[in-house]
Amino acid sequence: MCGITGIIKQKKFELLELKHITGALTHRGPDDAGYDIFNSNTHSYFCGLGQRRLSIVDLSQAGHQPMCNEDKRYWITFNGEIYNRLELKQDLLNKKHIFKSNTDTEVIIHGIEEYGVSFINKLNGMFAFALWDNLKGELLLARDRFGQKPLYYSYFNDVLIFASEVKAIVTYPEFSKQLDLNSLSDYLQFEYLPQSKSIYKNVNKLLPGHYLIFNQNGISINKYWDVNFDESSIYNKLSDNELCEILLEKFKKAVNYRLMSDVPLGVFLSGGVDSSAIVATLFEMMPSKNIKTFSIGFEEESFDESSYAQKVANIFNTDHHHQKLTSKSMLDILPEVIDKIDEPFADASIIPTYLLSKFTRNYVTVALGGDGGDELFAGYDPFLANYWAEKFKLLPKSVTNKIVNPLVNLMPVSEKNMSLDFKAKNFLKYVYESPVFRNQLWLGSFSAKEQKQLLNFSLDYKPLNLLKVPDNLSKNSSLLWHYQKYYLPEDILTKVDRASMMVSLEARTPFLDVEFAEFANSLSFGLKFKNITRKYIFKKAFENKLPKSILYRNKKGFGIPLTKWIKNDLKKEIEHYLSYDYIKKQDLFLYDSVSDIFKEHLNGSKDNRKQVWTLYMFQKWYEKEF
Repeated sequence: MCGITGIIKQKKFELLELKHITGALTHRGPDDAGYDIFNSNTHSYFCGLGQRRLSIVDLSQAGHQPMCNEDKRYWITFNGEIYNRLELKQDLLNKKHIFKSNTDTEVIIHGIEEYGVSFINKLNGMFAFALWDNLKGELLLARDRFGQKPLYYSYFNDVLIFASEVKAIVTYPEFSKQLDLNSLSDYLQFEYLPQSKSIYKNVNKLLPGHYLIFNQNGISINKYWDVNFDESSIYNKLSDNELCEILLEKFKKAVNYRLMSDVPLGVFLSGGVDSSAIVATLFEMMPSKNIKTFSIGFEEESFDESSYAQKVANIFNTDHHHQKLTSKSMLDILPEVIDKIDEPFADASIIPTYLLSKFTRNYVTVALGGDGGDELFAGYDPFLANYWAEKFKLLPKSVTNKIVNPLVNLMPVSEKNMSLDFKAKNFLKYVYESPVFRNQLWLGSFSAKEQKQLLNFSLDYKPLNLLKVPDNLSKNSSLLWHYQKYYLPEDILTKVDRASMMVSLEARTPFLDVEFAEFANSLSFGLKFKNITRKYIFKKAFENKLPKSILYRNKKGFGIPLTKWIKNDLKKEIEHYLSYDYIKKQDLFLYDSVSDIFKEHLNGSKDNRKQVWTLYMFQKWYEKEF
């Protein structure tokens, strides 16, 4: 796991420029640093590649980057892990390639040399890399299928810059920071920056499953992989028991792949289905004393899942480590987390994710987690809510408006995690929208309509238009598509990458193994959501390995007590950032609307925790950057 950077110009530049932007990523790789600039008389470009290394496999200097092939034509800087590297390496050895290390980095160099860009399709892993062809004067950037590893780029004044995080690009002296107002609108709707967007003008993300080529003809971007829901698969003709056997076999292979490491390794254990399944699988592969598990708990009971994590740890007799978090401990590190986030990001669970990563890093360098399971197998609450929404829409709107809405509005506002009043009011607010739009409106903070009352400028722009659902998808598959194309890469994986990399911890998820994920996506929706049971086939597969109290308990999520914080601990600070003087000086929002949102939350008339937190996180980021 590493941080990568690069600069390409048509004029010579100093190594100091490359070192400067790479230094912004030191947290991603504290073990080693590498920089080099390449040029050839066959082209006019100067290419600088930089790297900060977190050593995981082959800890020797043979793994130093940038790395080259035998004749020094190809140079690479690489971030991630290739789990099928041994199979790929053997194929390349058979073709007479010579290796000088045991790294997966070198496998990519020789693979591209042998097969060209199509070699990316052979990679099973999480990755972002840059490969420079010094003979042709051509750069290849590539990113893994689900976007586990980040990659940003900017092209201006005939200069191409790329990096693992935005902060490296914006530190470049010639880059001019400008807020993208359309991206601000996206953030207010999604609570993150979706698709290829960044918060800055002229900075883009390379999309998951894509590669970019830069040469004298400019930039071209191509897709090499996409999520595919092919329900005509032969798997859907098998019995449930047969499917369970195949699922367990493929999952075990995915977990085994992710044990590749020359440093200590553990598991994030929440006590939920996904992380518990990882531990149950590991139990069949190694002595329980070698399974290190890590969990955190909360003082507030409605947010705490630690008893379930402890139960799983006891069942498998793991080497379990637990830390209890207080509101104070989370609030104390909030400035630190905000300072390290280089774009506005409103998923508050990044705070406990950071603390879990920090706690885990005291013992191991690599941690397996259950991210991706809910997106593959329809595990989130909104899958159930969408099921009921389609039935609820059969009611006449007059009944909803005259009876249901007034009754639900009588429910008192609660500070508990995912309280009934919060879910009921949010459900009714968007129940008549189309499934994917409805799902995003439930997940986000400010709709386009609400933004018109909030923003101090006009935009002929609607963030939801980004959700271009493929025509061939059913309503149910479109929800899986939405989660896998938007929420998973831009929220969940972004959160885990940033939180873990802040403490130089590598996080791996077996669920996003390409073979396992494609298998899951080939299963019919009815095998994932059956008789209102979410993750049906996955849970059934583990019925002989995990107790029903773990498999079939209600999902909580990684929540924190925002409602309480906003009303108490953070009240004064938020008042400052949402004050008349601050809003007036900033000139982005309408004060009256902002004030109403905050006051409604404080007096308990509405639960505006998401809206207030989304605004607060933007204001903190804006103050830091502008």
